[in-house]
Amino acid sequence: MSFYTDFIQKSPLFNNPAECRDQSMLEPGFGAAVKAIIAEAAAMGITLMVTETFRSQARQQQLFRQGATQLNGLTPATIGVHHFGLAADFCKIIDGKASWAGDWSFLRDLADKHGLVSGVDWGQPNVKHSFIDPDHVQGCTVAQQSLLFAGTWYPGPPVTNVS
Repeated sequence: MSFYTDFIQKSPLFNNPAECRDQSMLEPGFGAAVKAIIAEAAAMGITLMVTETFRSQARQQQLFRQGATQLNGLTPATIGVHHFGLAADFCKIIDGKASWAGDWSFLRDLADKHGLVSGVDWGQPNVKHSFIDPDHVQGCTVAQQSLLFAGTWYPGPPVTNVS
C-alpha cells in the first residue's frame, strides 16, 4: 500500500480533467519538500505559487492534444509523475501577477537541496535535454519513472492511516 493507492486513487480528483493545485494530493514527503522550497524561495525574496500538483490521465491527454506535453517517443500514459502526486509546477508572483519569465536556476538549486529533481536538468546535469521545464520539480528520478509507471516502486513508507 502507498499514498498513491490509499489516497490518490480514492480521491474524487483521480479522474477529474481540471487543473489541480491541491497540495494534499502530493505524496507527504514530497509535499513537505515543496513547502520547504516555497519558504526558502520567500526568504530569498522570491514568491512562488504552486500552479499544478496532481494531474489526472484525462488532463494529461488534454495537455498532449494541446501540444503542451512533449512525448519524445513515450505515450501520454507513461510520461510525467504528476499523476502519482510526485510533481509540482510553480509560477513566480511578480507585482501581484503570475510569471514564468527570468532565471529559474534558484528552483533547480532548491530542488537539489531537498533531494528533488528539477525540470531544468531532470537530475542529469551533464546530459543535453530536448525538453526543459524550469518551473517543475518532481520526487523521482527519470530512471525511477519506469518503475513507478509499472507499479513496482513508490517513495516513502506504506500508508497506514490517511484521513
